[in-house]
Amino acid sequence: MRILVVEDEPLLADTVAQGLRHEAHAVDVVYDGGSALERIDVNDYDVVVLDRDVPVVHGDKVCRVLAERKADVRVLMLTAAAGIDDRVTGLALGADDYLPKPFAFRELSARVAALGRRARPAAPPILRRAGISLDPYRREVHRDGRYVPLSRKEFAVLAELLRADGTAVSAETLLEKAWDENADPFTHTVRMTILKLRRKLGDPPVVLTEPGVGYRIR
Repeated sequence: MRILVVEDEPLLADTVAQGLRHEAHAVDVVYDGGSALERIDVNDYDVVVLDRDVPVVHGDKVCRVLAERKADVRVLMLTAAAGIDDRVTGLALGADDYLPKPFAFRELSARVAALGRRARPAAPPILRRAGISLDPYRREVHRDGRYVPLSRKEFAVLAELLRADGTAVSAETLLEKAWDENADPFTHTVRMTILKLRRKLGDPPVVLTEPGVGYRIR
């Protein structure tokens, strides 16, 4: 998934981002609400992890803007205020879920995954096609019963291709979903990742190139 973390405590923000990247998500980080609105206008996110009390533009306003402009983006709101009234207010603003601080990363990760499932058409828990099975939660891939060790980016690209269920996915979409904003769109990053993925998946080839369109699973 493509995720935006909006948190004014740099250590917490970077720790959350690092944990989510370890789970093969593409994560951008900003430390205030103004920067969050700029990123939201430019990038398509599946989930936004939003601290309610960020500076410059308050998290409440960021949440309202998301609800108005990006109805398909899911918002997990973080706050130090854990009272029922605070949670109700946050949900009323348009947040999809609410997590009080302090929190365990495992819980945040599980909530982000649940929101991600709502942000796109429902997919089976284990993705399967052409003899490939991918378990998003155990981060395991098998082909015809053989375990296939993949890097985080290879795993993320394969997951997007499997979710497309045989439909071609453009290189631009793969770059958007599997890499963060620091990726250079003019490099051959996606093509090189596809080449490595094909080699690891083995023969017969199952990742096909549709010229001028993108890549798909046979």
